[in-house]
Amino acid sequence: MSATASTATRPTDVSPLLRGAMVMSGGLLGLLSVFALVRAATGMAPVAPAAHEVAVAVHLMSVLPAVPLGLYILLTRKGGARHRLLGRIWMALMASTAISALFIRQLNHGGFSWIHIFVPVTLLSAWAAIAAARSGDIPRHRRRLVAMFLGAMVIPGLFAFAPGRVMAIWAFG
Repeated sequence: MSATASTATRPTDVSPLLRGAMVMSGGLLGLLSVFALVRAATGMAPVAPAAHEVAVAVHLMSVLPAVPLGLYILLTRKGGARHRLLGRIWMALMASTAISALFIRQLNHGGFSWIHIFVPVTLLSAWAAIAAARSGDIPRHRRRLVAMFLGAMVIPGLFAFAPGRVMAIWAFG
């Protein structure tokens, strides 16, 4: 059997439909983010006052590299030392993203908003995915991480482009 055929039939791989959804949604989030960052860096975007807050800066520095890294990890070969190292880095980025989000509250007059529900979702998903891997339940590990990528990164990431948020201001003015 060829390497391509064995790769396509591995039970730990995601379905082509789910793979496409991850590429499309992660790619869209990545492109929107790059667009917003380029506009901000070149002075084409309006100033977003919240962007100068430490928590927002830490949040952006954590989540922006986590988008392409997470997509790369989910779509490439699994199980080796590289996968484990990049997975640890991605988990650290996601934990930093979630924890820093707790300190971002300027849009809700100092209180938490509905989007903060993704903080415990992210942290609990990370814990569950790591526990599944350590117990050797790789199919559950994969399901948890795919759900975490889509449900704790892509969905809240797209909401970051809602009116009044830093990424929306930078991307759309």
